[in-house]
Amino acid sequence: MPKIHELLSKEHESAHVLSYKKQYSTPSIYNADGDLSKRWYVYFSFRNPATGKLERQTHVYAGVNQFKTLKERKEAIKILRDAVETILVNGYNPFEDSNPVDQSKNYNIPDAVTFALELNKNTLKENSYRDFRVRLKSFEKWLLTNGFENRYITAVNKRTVITYLNSVLANTSPKNRNNTRSNLSMFFKTLEANEIIEDNFIPKINVLKSTPERNKTFSSDQENDILNYLLKHDTLLLLFIQFISYNHLRPIEVVRLRVCDINIKDKLIYVRAKNKAVKTKLIPEILLHELPNLQKLDSESYLFTPKGIGHEWTTNETDKRGYFGERFKKVKVSLKLGKDYGLYSFRHTFITKLYKELVKNSTPNEAKSKLMLITGHTTMSALEKYLRDIDAVMPEDYSKHIK
Repeated sequence: MPKIHELLSKEHESAHVLSYKKQYSTPSIYNADGDLSKRWYVYFSFRNPATGKLERQTHVYAGVNQFKTLKERKEAIKILRDAVETILVNGYNPFEDSNPVDQSKNYNIPDAVTFALELNKNTLKENSYRDFRVRLKSFEKWLLTNGFENRYITAVNKRTVITYLNSVLANTSPKNRNNTRSNLSMFFKTLEANEIIEDNFIPKINVLKSTPERNKTFSSDQENDILNYLLKHDTLLLLFIQFISYNHLRPIEVVRLRVCDINIKDKLIYVRAKNKAVKTKLIPEILLHELPNLQKLDSESYLFTPKGIGHEWTTNETDKRGYFGERFKKVKVSLKLGKDYGLYSFRHTFITKLYKELVKNSTPNEAKSKLMLITGHTTMSALEKYLRDIDAVMPEDYSKHIK
């Protein structure tokens, strides 16, 4: 049977009135209390032959929202309601609709979430998919406990999502709220692309201003205290930190390293960066001297694991990074370091030290050009912003100018 929108424009040659239990509710109008900035529609419920229960169907718009005056839209929505009722009287049954696209619009919320997860599973990186899944399942749980248990995904509108995002903001932070918004946009974009919903309205929801949190650099005294502590209590974590410090890697890049990524002979390290090709970086002599003998280890084993160097570790890389973060927390507690310090602090600290050394015998631009080759920043502007953010570039003493 054709779609309901096609039936609206056709004249039926014959009609019959159902003689058994009424299969549908009388079509009703949603007019947003006269608000012309919102979408008006006709809605109705139809009896599901499998359950015997009346179920809310996809909203019918049929172009009524193109009318911009209150009088015109009121007239148009009434005509649409009467037309939908006529079609229902004439035997239209959405559960017998043979059009696969229209059928796909009757997704309940769990089915829509499952559909989007399956479709994005092979296109997203492991970490991105994991984050997408966690946030989407949280959204599903919230919907099902807030009146959407027996409703289609088409019943979820902009106001619903804003209410949910406000609850996320109240319990977490603007950054987490914005990240949730981005994931929901991906969700509704997937549904829109597959004609399950008519419009992805998430881009119309504002992004909140969020101040990024950045770990502080360590003082020279803090560096010495950490070094002495790790030499005594955790040499594995010390080597992990030396990869961050001397090769200026991010913690997530260190946990990705396998034994085969360390080329001792040519003094090279092969780094797997997110969404980018493998990068080749120089291993400085200071780090080479700290490396254990890797020759007898399985080349495919991970360099850093809870059991030590060169073992199998099947945990996802986010949890791997979290594991070493937790090990460093013990150091922080022992040395009474604040929450502003983390594993990233070592990267910031040693890039700052390196820049200050390079600039002693060259111009700032020359120093930054050399630094780019080491840090892996792809543009000078990106490096300069990073150096500003970590306060690596400091002025000379200006006391003489204010005497």
